[in-house]
Amino acid sequence: MFFELQAECGTTGARAGLLHTAHGIVETPVFMPVGTQATVKGVLQRDLQGELDARIILGNTYHLFLRPGHELIRRMGGLHSFMAWPRAILTDSGGFQVFSLSGLRKISEEGVLFRSHLNGDAHLFTPESTVDVQLAFGSDILMVLDECPGYPISRETATQSMQRTVRWARRGFEHYAGQVNLSALGPTLFPIVQGSMFADLRTECAQALTELNAPGYAIGGLSVGEPRALSLEMTELTAPLLPRDRPRYVMGVGMPEELPEYVALGVDMMDCVLPSRNARNGCLFTSEGRVLIKQARYREDPLPVDPACACYTCRTFTRAYLRHLFQAGEMLFSTLATIHNLKHYLDTMRRIRHAIMSGTFPAYLKGVRATAVV
Repeated sequence: MFFELQAECGTTGARAGLLHTAHGIVETPVFMPVGTQATVKGVLQRDLQGELDARIILGNTYHLFLRPGHELIRRMGGLHSFMAWPRAILTDSGGFQVFSLSGLRKISEEGVLFRSHLNGDAHLFTPESTVDVQLAFGSDILMVLDECPGYPISRETATQSMQRTVRWARRGFEHYAGQVNLSALGPTLFPIVQGSMFADLRTECAQALTELNAPGYAIGGLSVGEPRALSLEMTELTAPLLPRDRPRYVMGVGMPEELPEYVALGVDMMDCVLPSRNARNGCLFTSEGRVLIKQARYREDPLPVDPACACYTCRTFTRAYLRHLFQAGEMLFSTLATIHNLKHYLDTMRRIRHAIMSGTFPAYLKGVRATAVV
């Protein structure tokens, strides 16, 4: 993978570029739908590639390692072949599960010992083994194993965690360099900046990781219980510390109204489960705010979810019908709602990119802030 920077905003940190991968070009800034277990829940690959035109999606190393297993996926031709997805894939290392499955893991210098949430079996994830697993997947972008602490934590704990993340990154990159042809357009490894909500620890971590001369960098440890303003503050601090000519990926953000804010801070890549998870729970994001479809006011509403949206869901179905599906517990609701929410996110990113490329991003951002609805 390599990154081509195309345009930069003169008054904000916003950038537009192209990620060149072995499975196609990804226009940035980009929002990446989350497909934890080799599927974006409720959505066909046909619709991801067609209606939604997603250029890159995510998979999760921890979950796919447990089921169906990386060796099976390797034998099936890699993750792209296994899930019939011809475009780019980024896989997390399992570092987020250090936070989300804190009751099922033990951290040591060697790595993370997980107890499977499926059957209780013990599995050791190391910086080296997680690289090997992701190479077996054939991922386009791999993530180094990191320690993702929750919020709040003490400064002492955050320091130890950050320093361990740096040591793991060095081990992961040394192992990665011995496994791949670094001159080819192939799997690319990103380290992850940690440091909790301590500005000096974030700075120290970013400076240490840039010594790796990685093809791209992630900002992790956000969306772990901290106030949203603090997430933006840590991103604003960290992004400028990372190489200008490499993609910057903020993990696990954000709400629709936050997308342009992160882009304005110099972020190129984002992901979040919110569009799909909220869809399944009946929360639809629209240009006029959120629609909670179970509300009685939509029982006989003949309008589409969002009259300004051109997705299949909005072109075809009424709020009344979607409410009926939700109330009846029909599986179709999750599919239609997820298509709509992902379309809302991806179209938002396309509008942001167009504004950067045309030199109108400051005016776009001002307009978004003036009319923001939640």
